[in-house]
Amino acid sequence: MKNLFKIALFAAGTFMVSPGFAQTHKDSTLGGKISKTTKKIGHKTSEIAAKGAATVADKKYAGKAGPNGETIYIDKYSHYFYVNKKGHRVYLKKSELIDKPAQ
Repeated sequence: MKNLFKIALFAAGTFMVSPGFAQTHKDSTLGGKISKTTKKIGHKTSEIAAKGAATVADKKYAGKAGPNGETIYIDKYSHYFYVNKKGHRVYLKKSELIDKPAQ
């Protein structure tokens, strides 16, 4: 009787634990691609929204550009900034601005 009880207890424990392990399996290739793609989409969306808001609310500085040719904006406090690829404002000193290349 004791052995039958032990076997039943072991079987019940196995059935209770095995579904938990089944849920933890992660396909590394598909999960990684989805994660990277969602980050890229989020960063691009944030960049577009930040540039749109800066275009509406702030002035563009026509004669100067950022370190990599980015558009420079001037906010209401006369601070110079550009919007990076993640949608963040990067503030610059006036001495860090470069002349816009002739087109």
